[in-house]
Amino acid sequence: MNSLQSFRELVVRMISADFSPEGVQPVFPFQMKKEKSFSEEDILQELAVTFLILLGGKDHPQYESAVEKLDAVEKQGEWQQLIRFLSRALREVPREILLHSKQNPAFEDNIRQAGESLAGENGNQVIDALHAVFFPEGRFLDEEEKRSRKIDDLRRKRMVSIEKLNPRPITRPDREIIFTSNVLLTVPLNVDQQNQHLDETFKSVLREVCKERQKFWYDHPIPLGIEPKNNEILHGLYGLEEMLNFEIEKGHIPAESRLTVILSASTTHDGLHPLVEKYFTSLLHEAEALTHIDLYIFNEDDTGKLLDGALIPLVERYFPGCGTKELSAVFGVDGEYGRHYSFLKAISALWQVFVDSQVKATFKIDLDQVFPQKELCAQSGSSALRHLCTPLWGATGRDEQHREVELGMIAGALVNHDDIHKSLFSPDIVFPAGKKLSADELIFHSSLPQAQSTQAEMMTRYLEKDLDDKEKVLQRIHVTGGANGILIEALRKHRPFTPSIIGRAEDQAYLLSVLFAQKPALRYLHKPGLIMRHDKQVFAGEAISAAATGKRIGDYIRILLFSFYGKALPWPMDDIKKVIDPFTGCFMSPIPVTVVYLRFLFEILVKIQGGQKKQAVEFARSGAQRLNKLMDWLLDGANPLKDVYYREKSGWDLYYDVLDVAEEKLGKKDGFTLEMREKIKRIVQDCFIKTDYIGSPKTGNRAPVEKNSR
Repeated sequence: MNSLQSFRELVVRMISADFSPEGVQPVFPFQMKKEKSFSEEDILQELAVTFLILLGGKDHPQYESAVEKLDAVEKQGEWQQLIRFLSRALREVPREILLHSKQNPAFEDNIRQAGESLAGENGNQVIDALHAVFFPEGRFLDEEEKRSRKIDDLRRKRMVSIEKLNPRPITRPDREIIFTSNVLLTVPLNVDQQNQHLDETFKSVLREVCKERQKFWYDHPIPLGIEPKNNEILHGLYGLEEMLNFEIEKGHIPAESRLTVILSASTTHDGLHPLVEKYFTSLLHEAEALTHIDLYIFNEDDTGKLLDGALIPLVERYFPGCGTKELSAVFGVDGEYGRHYSFLKAISALWQVFVDSQVKATFKIDLDQVFPQKELCAQSGSSALRHLCTPLWGATGRDEQHREVELGMIAGALVNHDDIHKSLFSPDIVFPAGKKLSADELIFHSSLPQAQSTQAEMMTRYLEKDLDDKEKVLQRIHVTGGANGILIEALRKHRPFTPSIIGRAEDQAYLLSVLFAQKPALRYLHKPGLIMRHDKQVFAGEAISAAATGKRIGDYIRILLFSFYGKALPWPMDDIKKVIDPFTGCFMSPIPVTVVYLRFLFEILVKIQGGQKKQAVEFARSGAQRLNKLMDWLLDGANPLKDVYYREKSGWDLYYDVLDVAEEKLGKKDGFTLEMREKIKRIVQDCFIKTDYIGSPKTGNRAPVEKNSR
């Protein structure tokens, strides 16, 4: 029996076995109904079962009935998008299984053993056998007695032996670090109930924007007009203001200190672009004063001005004949998460060269997070800004494999709002307690390695054996989108970026671009106690709920993109996964198409059987639309992520080359480069939002660019 026959037999057993072993929800068997179906969810359930049977091949006793059922539903014409998406599985899944089996002979044995396990009564054996095929990064993590050992193993794998501390660490974080964050805006949940303080013209435009097709999906975007108490922008800015007030009261920084904060503004709909500035103006006009923050907001128009007004002329002057298409494509804030994430890192290098040479680093937060200063001091021994003054940030050393590493980045952690009363060091992701795995979780269940990584990496304190905060520290692979930073020196040397097509886990993808690119290799320092309180459920619950289906589908997209990206990078995928497993690596599958289709079909059935019928229909329809488009792109010829990687790398290399030359020319008082510096300062000034008084925020009354030369 070859691997494809074994795989088909495994699928047949999964959809026909009637068992309820320990640790697995009794969601089997899935059978086609004999009676005629009328409701959307009934038809959807029939379609899901039909395609599982077709994937199982002609040996399934209901194969001919499945063919007839598919033909009958196709004639109705209402499910063409979903059927087109699922039909691809019948071509691509067998092809992928055969290819991976050829490259990995042990894979066929894993498939066969998984099929045999379904006939047994041991739930743990079933879980382990199926995870060995589809989700090896999660193996044994459902068994409590094995978790501690796997956590310890991962912690040892992440150890770094320090050889040299940073000789020029951060000493004045208030003036040497730029804090950044992204603002993701979407249409109002209800135009007429919200935005009552705005004029009718504004609301009329919003009504038209609501009719547009959504272009980008974010985890919990901010609906225009949401109540201030539920607004992430104000929440995050007030959190930074309180953080600074605390540092001033403790005498850590001078009373006149001001923090530079840069926000990128991205939208889900194109029609929102012209409304962004008016929205911020209205929002901050009514806000309480922010007396220690210099706030800058960059939208796509602003980044375009930097390109057209200065960066492209600099390229044409100092790199004549070098195209600027790649640079223009990567430098901006509209689009998927990867684009604005890379921008928020890269802007700090431009700032250092043209605006404020004293800036040494950038640190990104999410606006639904705040620094709980009292708990930080009481339980970690340092305030937020004091944590960032460690000479370990920028230190060099060797990892477990004796590779040279440079800890030019730094990573903190999160504690959930509702858990901080227990301890600052309460992990924000924990192992499921007593939860049985559903059918889709037997295929893919990222919360298991995420919980392992959270405890092994994020929650580690340098009180553990062999970790002394001096000679032995931890590097981080698993990081969050907020609570991480990079020294500008390391940024300009290594030039990491996230491909602009990445729409989820842009933080995890950032390091991949330079994983083995230089010696020493760029890595994150784990800083125990650098913990932010995550408040998203407290004030953004409505927005999170509205975006739940989009976020879930984004998880599937992440599997596909990370897997194809792993194959596109200039290093062997096995070597990459040895570094980034388990959590970051679990999305980099050798059989991503198979995993996506089986998980997708089983999740539909699990939702329907769990009473989430409307959610199942929304998930299936929206998922088919978005995944179809991605599959068309990924599977039409050669791996397109390879071209994306090298094209965008070229764009970012040109960007940093321009900055290097410009810095040299400024030192020589070159007239053209001095002129470009003044243009950049004027553009930056136009992005400045005045926040320290009640009134029209967008103003040029104060000149923060000149102040930043302190």
